[in-house]
Amino acid sequence: MGSRSPTLGAHLRRLRSRTLLPRHLEAMRTRKIFGVSLSLILINLAAIMERADENLLPSVYKEVSEAFNAGPSDLGYLTFIRNFVQGLASPLAGVLVINHDRPTVLAMGTFCWALSTAAVGASQQFLQVAFWRAVNGFGLAIVIPALQSFIADSYMDGVRGTGFGLLSLVGSLGGIGGGVLATIMAGQQYWGVPGWRFAFIMMATLSSLIGFLVFSFVVDPRKTICITHDIGEDEEKNVLIEKGNASGVVSFWLESWTAMKAVMKLKTFQVIVLQGIVGSLPWTAMVFFTMWFELIGFDHNGAATLLSLFAVGCAMGSLLGGLIADKLSQIYPHSGRIMCAQFSSFMGIPFSWFLLRVIPQSVSSYFTFAVTLFLMGITISWNGSAVNAPIFAEVVPVKHRTMIYAFDRAFEGSFSSVAAPLVGIISEKIYGYDSKSVDPATGSAPEALALSKGLLSMMAVPFGLCCLFYTPLYYSFRRDRENARLATSKEEERS
Repeated sequence: MGSRSPTLGAHLRRLRSRTLLPRHLEAMRTRKIFGVSLSLILINLAAIMERADENLLPSVYKEVSEAFNAGPSDLGYLTFIRNFVQGLASPLAGVLVINHDRPTVLAMGTFCWALSTAAVGASQQFLQVAFWRAVNGFGLAIVIPALQSFIADSYMDGVRGTGFGLLSLVGSLGGIGGGVLATIMAGQQYWGVPGWRFAFIMMATLSSLIGFLVFSFVVDPRKTICITHDIGEDEEKNVLIEKGNASGVVSFWLESWTAMKAVMKLKTFQVIVLQGIVGSLPWTAMVFFTMWFELIGFDHNGAATLLSLFAVGCAMGSLLGGLIADKLSQIYPHSGRIMCAQFSSFMGIPFSWFLLRVIPQSVSSYFTFAVTLFLMGITISWNGSAVNAPIFAEVVPVKHRTMIYAFDRAFEGSFSSVAAPLVGIISEKIYGYDSKSVDPATGSAPEALALSKGLLSMMAVPFGLCCLFYTPLYYSFRRDRENARLATSKEEERS
């Protein structure tokens, strides 16, 4: 490429340039609605669509199983493929954000997952579904770390748990909506199209719309912070990039490599990733909950309601955990969040055992299932919003935040992706699950029991190990946070 050839990044920056926006459009981008910036509202809408997209396929596992003659292990592989690709591709988000503003990165990822979601709905073979689930993981890999760093930059240290809790709350609403919508539509036909396929296509259309709005109207909080004193520096950087300056390219990759090394060597990052690899196994295994309830004998509406109660509990728990952790961190600044994490992960053990082994697996246990799932959701959902995400924001300089969230997703996503196929394999090989014995209308009690045993093996033990693995944070978090604050103050002095 010649030295005068503009790059794709230059075109995107020029398209988003503030100087080229009409005044009414610029005013809209900076507008506040009920005291909340339009950017934060759209970011939360993107989180809603992201969670809705994640819940689509698990909500129609039964229909997909029938359409492609696939057993639990095959369905588990679909989740494995998406999560594994998402884990491998997550560091790309950290690299992209160094050279592009986050709304552009978010829009790219959103369009990618929207395309793949529509393609899954149109697929006619199981291998086609597997391929597009991999593409879906790539899109999510770009979106999730950028979303998390956007929220981290939008809130102060003392209320960051509440900020992440709110993001998780509204995201869970999307998960509820996506899961309930797909489960209810699954048994219907729309203009000759099976309901589960129509749900995928409809969700893809809505995701594309949100992606366009994010690209057009969201302002990166880093831009609003730096606009008063970094305009000349940004213009100079853009000119260098547009000219294809070789030293600029080298500098970009050196900066990316420096950020990667800085994140990887942090003890706090290593500890949270270790617990996350184990602690995310139960959440990955839970994709089989809808299928399990339908095997017990619940219809689509009953299963959707139960999973909605669990999702509501998780949503409320994320916000509640964030509020409690923020308060505790003010009293115990070096250990408050860690105590919350250990409590929440420990509660997964008794709730998993009671849900999967104690409650009679019958439609007559509906009320007991509902109460248990709701309370379980409230207590086991604190770690991400109340602990991990706020701690990550405090142990690295601002410019490395997307990178640390990206590498966290890379490790956790890659390793936890094995949980779903393991549930299927254990259920089939050890506990005797037989997909051919399932009645599409009434389910199968023996297969439900086998699946519940497989689920318990991938939930109770990982929850316990997760609780144990948080312990080293009592020693590393304080040191890493102080180092990050010192590095940030030095950067501010130089600027």
